[in-house]
Amino acid sequence: MKTLELAKEVQEYVVKMRREFHMNPEPSMKEFNTSARIKEELDKMGVEYKSVAGTGVVATIHGNTPGKTVALRGDIDALAVVEENDVDYASKVPGLMHACGHDTHGAMLLGAVKVLNQMKDEIKGTVKFFFQPGEEVGRGAAAMVADGVLDGVDGVMGIHISSDMPTGTINADGGPRMASADAFKITITGKGGHGARPEQCVDAVVVGAATVMNLQSIVSRELSPFDPVVVTTGSIKSGTRFNVIAPTAVLEGTVRYFKPEYKDVISTAIERIAKSTAEAYRATAEMEYDSCVKPTINDDECAKIAQEAASKLVGKENVLHLPPSTGGEDFSEFSSVVPGVMTRLGARNEAKGIVYPHHHGKFNVDEDAFKYGVAFYAQYALDFLNR
Repeated sequence: MKTLELAKEVQEYVVKMRREFHMNPEPSMKEFNTSARIKEELDKMGVEYKSVAGTGVVATIHGNTPGKTVALRGDIDALAVVEENDVDYASKVPGLMHACGHDTHGAMLLGAVKVLNQMKDEIKGTVKFFFQPGEEVGRGAAAMVADGVLDGVDGVMGIHISSDMPTGTINADGGPRMASADAFKITITGKGGHGARPEQCVDAVVVGAATVMNLQSIVSRELSPFDPVVVTTGSIKSGTRFNVIAPTAVLEGTVRYFKPEYKDVISTAIERIAKSTAEAYRATAEMEYDSCVKPTINDDECAKIAQEAASKLVGKENVLHLPPSTGGEDFSEFSSVVPGVMTRLGARNEAKGIVYPHHHGKFNVDEDAFKYGVAFYAQYALDFLNR
């Protein structure tokens, strides 16, 4: 395929940009230098762009023939993770690392700009390139949508590099792919006092422990066993000393689901259980609930186009079909507005020791995967516009 041949030609460039981004990670919504470098590269290519959502960038290539508009998305923010890799391009910023692969997304998307800029005569319509900030905090995509980036866009496609899939494989299934990522906070108020005189107190630790256990019944007894749901209490903060009964307890957790209608069902259940449990122990409880990320549900037609494009590049046998993940992804802010498909690009290589999971201090990727990612971005855009 022409896209793969051109992707091979820009492979060295993509590796160079990825390593530069990796050495200079920036936190979510503060990707100032990364954004500036992307603009510098677009200037060199002669590709038009505009700034959106603070540190976001949208580049545009108009084909020589009018038609639909497709958007390609790559996120660019890093994580608060200490790098443990002993490589020349390790993070130069203490406590901050591209431990999820967003450095590769930005670099591959720049590579796709280069490829498609050379193929203008084959583009029937318009291609937009979304360099998105703030995915890790679930704010960047929504901010871009609020700035109007989807105006006139007929479809959107995103790639996430994967340490779970071997290099040379791609996944692009339709339907629910990634879960919501909601957050809850329960504040329990009791009455503190001496650990030796519990009759004078209302123990917030006991109420908090009971609440955690009671929340487990939401999944097991209030929802269908055929619908994957997770309710996790990840943090309990209460008490100051072994012989002091705590007056307050704060529980924080996350909720994951695929059915959008479950948001109200689950949030209502959490609040009901928290308040009734507290009342049973003579305490009170208040809940805060935040919908951070919507479920990512791939459009079936977009998924079909992506699978066909992937087959042209890596062979049908290397287009994997995988179960959904309960991880969250704010690509859903785009795909809930226009038809979209979130895909995964394999970059695991056991022979090279590239086996660590995302968000790990030793997370790394097989850079040989980049040519497939660049070509996949480009091929999907061409195939979508030709439909």
